[in-house]
Amino acid sequence: MKKVEHIGIAVNNLEVSIPLFEKLLNTTCYKTETVASEGVNTAFFQTGETKIELLEATIAESPITKFLEKKGEGMHHIAFDVEDIEAEMKRLQSEGFVLLNEKPKQGADNKLVCFLHPKGTNGVLIELCQERSSL
Repeated sequence: MKKVEHIGIAVNNLEVSIPLFEKLLNTTCYKTETVASEGVNTAFFQTGETKIELLEATIAESPITKFLEKKGEGMHHIAFDVEDIEAEMKRLQSEGFVLLNEKPKQGADNKLVCFLHPKGTNGVLIELCQERSSL
């Protein structure tokens, strides 16, 4: 793993949360995107080397809907940048970690992604990210 790629934060409403985070981080939201396969709208901020991703559910079946119902707004996941997502997935599986998806899937921000089950990572949802242009 090369670095923390972004921190994901679940929010109820991007219209409310984008201005709040723009003030908080003293920067503008540089990108919004819908990831229909996950049922989310996203908004990205860059602060130093790290990105912050706000996640708003668009459907009742979205993992974000379930997270918000259970825990309310707050930190949802930490994403790590990896060079070879498939190799990293194999390595982590061999170390006993449980993957939530067997193959990398298309995520926001031009990334291939995979999530690790939080039961094996002290309750923290971990996302692996590989830039699609590095494929």
